Amino acid sequence: MLDDVFTGGGDRPPIHLTESESDIIGNLALRAEHNQPVAAAMLLAEIERAEIHGDNNLPEGVVRLGAEVDFVDEKSCQLRTVTLVMPAEANISLGRISILTPMGAALYGLSTGQSIDWPDLSGHPRRIRILGVREPKGD
Repeated sequence: MLDDVFTGGGDRPPIHLTESESDIIGNLALRAEHNQPVAAAMLLAEIERAEIHGDNNLPEGVVRLGAEVDFVDEKSCQLRTVTLVMPAEANISLGRISILTPMGAALYGLSTGQSIDWPDLSGHPRRIRILGVREPKGD
């Protein structure tokens, strides 16, 4: 569907999502299709290919809403730690990135040790590698 946007094509790693979160994020992406068509399409494509789990059966170390993620952008060698949040909670200066951004969509559902090729805000490919994931606070 988005082969021209995704740089990994069929080589994208398997991802895992919870049923309730995939419904919330899917609805968010559908509502955002008009204003943010690329990010919305990325999220919908990721949900479509994901392995869906019950809320209590998600494997450990999976990036989901509220998770704190350590990752490296392999092109720039930049190490970052961010928390994945809903758009209203996003604040880049606090390291809180929206799920409705290319980076948020790239991280969503990945596990520690996985890498994915993903376009940045300018459409240039970036290889993102997950170094660590900490569960959302309160879980």
